[in-house]
Amino acid sequence: MDAVRVHAHGGPEVLQVEDVADPVAGAGELLIEVAAAGVNFIDIYQRTGAYPMDLPYVVGSEGAGTVIAVGEAGDDVESPDQWAVGDRVAWAMVGGTGAAQVVSVPGERAIRIPQGVSFEQAAAVMLQGMTAHYLAESTFTAHEGHTALVHAAAGGVGLLLTQWLSGKGVRVIGTASTKDKAGLAMGAGADAVVLYRDEDLIDRVRELTEGVGVDVVYDGIGKDTFESGLALLKPRGTMALFGAASGPVPPLDPQMLNAKGSLFLTRPSLAHYVADREELQWRAGEVLEAVASGTLGVRIGQRYALAELGQAHRDLEAGRTTGKSILTLSETPA
Repeated sequence: MDAVRVHAHGGPEVLQVEDVADPVAGAGELLIEVAAAGVNFIDIYQRTGAYPMDLPYVVGSEGAGTVIAVGEAGDDVESPDQWAVGDRVAWAMVGGTGAAQVVSVPGERAIRIPQGVSFEQAAAVMLQGMTAHYLAESTFTAHEGHTALVHAAAGGVGLLLTQWLSGKGVRVIGTASTKDKAGLAMGAGADAVVLYRDEDLIDRVRELTEGVGVDVVYDGIGKDTFESGLALLKPRGTMALFGAASGPVPPLDPQMLNAKGSLFLTRPSLAHYVADREELQWRAGEVLEAVASGTLGVRIGQRYALAELGQAHRDLEAGRTTGKSILTLSETPA
């Protein structure tokens, strides 16, 4: 089968399509023919070595497809569900299971795709949709009366998070680089969008909040936005720093959090919010059912073939994308 592997950390040029042996379904595992796979910033962090990986490795950790074989439960591994060949499933945060035609996924990490949700939609929301879910439901339990600042509101997580927050009655102020992206964020439910290249972010958000500030900042950008985000929080507000697209933030003296109003700072990761099967099923279930019902819209902004993964990384790093970037591995991903 074809898969994209990395043999040395570096730029997009290290992504190589190779003919590799098909995996097998071990104890408690599902062998899956991949229809669509997600492209995420974590893939870039791993490729560059910011998140070191054992080399070589298959790129990606998220996808959707059809079960083609089911491994035995084994003596110490039991599948929590009765899986069968032909089941439509999706997964996320399973290393080496994205950019490949066939993958092996532990049954306990797979989620059934409900009727009405396509493979592409499922692959688009497993990682980013569950990220939006844990940010809004657990990291900071947002509700009506709260005001949230969502950076990169037209990006993959941004559009989903904006919709989720808006649906809970939260006032959302987004940031975007262009008017077109601002329009996407407004269409997702943002109450206002700051064009950070044309406006001063701090001045504009203070104007929008009448000097009060926001209850929570959801920041997947990192270095370029971190300090301004802290400056815009209300006393006892929460900074949820869940990514570093612009680079890691500098070291922080905790006394600064006190001086700015007893702020809360957290650096969450999806892996810790779906660590057990029950929590994974809850988050994925709510996200996928929202997609099936139409209450959560999925914007697939870019589609790439397996051999175009390098370009997908370049586009994502350069900020040329909106919504989700997807690898299509079958001709008609249903």
